[in-house]
Amino acid sequence: MMPPPSKRKVVKIASDADEVLAQCHKLRDELRKKQMKRQSIESGEVNNKSDASSDEDEWGIESSDDDTKKKKTLKKQGALKTDGASTNKNKKGDAKSKPKTQQLSLAELNRKRSATTDADDAEGKQTIVEVVEMSSTEVMEGIENVAMKIAHQVLAKQGFQLDIPSRAASNQIYVPELDRIVLGDKRGTRSFLNVKESRKAAITTRVLELLHKVLSKRIHITKRDLFYTDVKLFVDQTESDGVLDDVATMIGCTRSNLHVVASDKGLVVGRISFFEDGDFIDCTKMGVGGKAIPPYIDKIENIQSDAAFILLVEKEAAYMRMAEDRFYQRYPCIVITAKGQPDVASRMFLSRITSELQIPVLALVDSDPYGLKILSVYMSGSKNMSYDSASLTTPDIKWLGLRPSDLNKYDLPDQCRLKMTDNDIKTGKELLQEAFIMKNPEWMKELQIMVKTKVKAEIQALSSFGFQYITEEYLPRK
Repeated sequence: MMPPPSKRKVVKIASDADEVLAQCHKLRDELRKKQMKRQSIESGEVNNKSDASSDEDEWGIESSDDDTKKKKTLKKQGALKTDGASTNKNKKGDAKSKPKTQQLSLAELNRKRSATTDADDAEGKQTIVEVVEMSSTEVMEGIENVAMKIAHQVLAKQGFQLDIPSRAASNQIYVPELDRIVLGDKRGTRSFLNVKESRKAAITTRVLELLHKVLSKRIHITKRDLFYTDVKLFVDQTESDGVLDDVATMIGCTRSNLHVVASDKGLVVGRISFFEDGDFIDCTKMGVGGKAIPPYIDKIENIQSDAAFILLVEKEAAYMRMAEDRFYQRYPCIVITAKGQPDVASRMFLSRITSELQIPVLALVDSDPYGLKILSVYMSGSKNMSYDSASLTTPDIKWLGLRPSDLNKYDLPDQCRLKMTDNDIKTGKELLQEAFIMKNPEWMKELQIMVKTKVKAEIQALSSFGFQYITEEYLPRK
């Protein structure tokens, strides 16, 4: 029996695609040059400041040559104002002027380590804690080494204690050269003989045992599965989840190397194909909804794409609009969403395809402080996972929209403009002190507009001009 004829929607490339994508191609070339320089910095071959702050912010409005000159002047003025304001506040001892995340350069970290550590001990010691990709066998050997140390301490009638890198807020550091949050070199102990620490020590050893079983079977489990293996001991899933990150830092591997994953959340559609555990996946032929980003990123191989850029979308509703309109066929691209706050798999997937394909990432988020906070997690990482920021972050993401200046520029109706709450305003002011905002004067200007006007808007507000306005007018103009 013959299959029914295909009713697949055919969408041709847009007539203005070359003009619209020209800027993306230019940005792609710049991105590849910066990637080479960043790799040199991380390998220690170059010791100069990151040039991320020199990026031209060309995605706010359609720009002419005069506009570009104005932006460059504005950028210089903004940088001077920012530096001046910061200096004055620091002189007054105003705690609010300090970024929420501690900021230190690699040189400052080295000096700090030398000042607090003997020369013999400092030699070969890392200034930051960063994990690396490991095989299942290597992770199992790491767990067995920890078990041997525990056994020796118990046989010596000393009880036992675990040496664990500190993941406290005071040990989270933003390094400008790396353009991400990393984990400092502070360490702590977890003693079974200490009444306050004995339960946490017991949970840690139990998790080590369970992980060894999972790795020996070469299977993956979810964090929820892990919790239900010993509910009486863990009591709450946050207990077992937190210990997972501790174990990863102890062993020196990524959390995904422990074979414990979160449920999939992200979606991808567009001009990208790959093999997932031996199965070929073409994301242009995965239906209207696209492909779920798998939690097992290590099983993805042979990534291929002819896309000019990656469009990172905060909301699933906006993502579905682009998927149904097959925006990626009109303007060759890859569309990704994590449906709000990004999960580890989505962040790792974005980081990996960006690294391999070397194409720019353009972000479409709500015009509110939380949209920018979500963007910061993609770009600079989260404090909870700072030890694995190298594989989870994607630097140089361009903020395409929805920007506060767009509200007037596109004459967004008043009923679509929402009043910011006190908490929104507080979050916005805190973001003005964050490094990833401060390094970009144009972003500072946009956030200042938001805080001053006390108005926010969602991406879906553009639907007030028509359901397909975002794909047919807004994005091409941007």
